[in-house]
Amino acid sequence: MLKHRGFPGRLPGTDFQFIIRRANPKGATPLTARERYRDRRPADKRADAAFLGALWDHFGDQPFERGNLDAGRLSWLFGREVVPAEDPFDPESYDALLRIDEATARAAFPEVFEE
Repeated sequence: MLKHRGFPGRLPGTDFQFIIRRANPKGATPLTARERYRDRRPADKRADAAFLGALWDHFGDQPFERGNLDAGRLSWLFGREVVPAEDPFDPESYDALLRIDEATARAAFPEVFEE
């Protein structure tokens, strides 16, 4: 499992985790697209925006390996702002390649891309 050095571990001042410390011996938690409902808590929305911002700052528009990125946090963006960068895609692999769909991400989280 690739560890993304320099990537923030969590949203400061909260328990919203962005990375995991070690690989699960039973295999990676599968990535699944989670539905984001309009009535989500503001803290959850901030965590999504901060995580997407960290992904953008760290990887930009380039494909990146899933590695030690938290599956739960990725799943809130998966299928919309974060999409598979390879075909076939294995959602249960730490080596799976992902990328940010910039147009969708800018529409959903314009505050992340403000200069």
